[in-house]
Amino acid sequence: MSDTSSQHPPDSPHGEPNRPRSTVHGREAGNPPATGSAGTPAARRWPTRPEREADAAAVHALHAAAFPTEDEARLVDALRRDPGAWLPGLSYVAEAPDRSVAAHALLTRCRVGEAPALALAPVATDPARQGRGAGTAVIRAVLEAARARGERLVVVLGHPDYYPRFGFVRASAYGIRTSFEVPDEALMALVLDGSDEAPGGTICYPDAFGV
Repeated sequence: MSDTSSQHPPDSPHGEPNRPRSTVHGREAGNPPATGSAGTPAARRWPTRPEREADAAAVHALHAAAFPTEDEARLVDALRRDPGAWLPGLSYVAEAPDRSVAAHALLTRCRVGEAPALALAPVATDPARQGRGAGTAVIRAVLEAARARGERLVVVLGHPDYYPRFGFVRASAYGIRTSFEVPDEALMALVLDGSDEAPGGTICYPDAFGV
């Protein structure tokens, strides 16, 4: 178990955790918070869309570049092969002006107690494009896609100063926990329908996460 959240500023993710037992964080240095909502400069600069089959290699390369090892890239590949975890339409990319993949955010099926939920991980931004709002834009887009599908709950293990801008709060407020030790402030949850209630219990991640 490692926690390096205090070592990096929370501006925007260079790369987010390769697996839930880690709270390793990256950064986009010097980036003021960008909302990424439709019509904002961030959203106009970084158009977002669901991943296509032809994007798999580019998404792998993005995560390999954004993280110190290829573990996160391999994690995405493994989740893509798991029909119980992979949800078509909930793997999103942000495009650069040259149409290359600038950022990626993935939601896969997990469970909280007996209730279906989504896990946000991993998230990565091309290191050459850090600090420009691509990560924010793609996270907002995939969360909105989940909301439109009628999904209710998303959990994330990440930087406590970054994810609240998307509406995440401490998961412990809902009685949500992991089966392994993590800092309370790093485990967060978002109720997509805006209600004050969410199912509580232990998060059961897809097997590819290794926890």
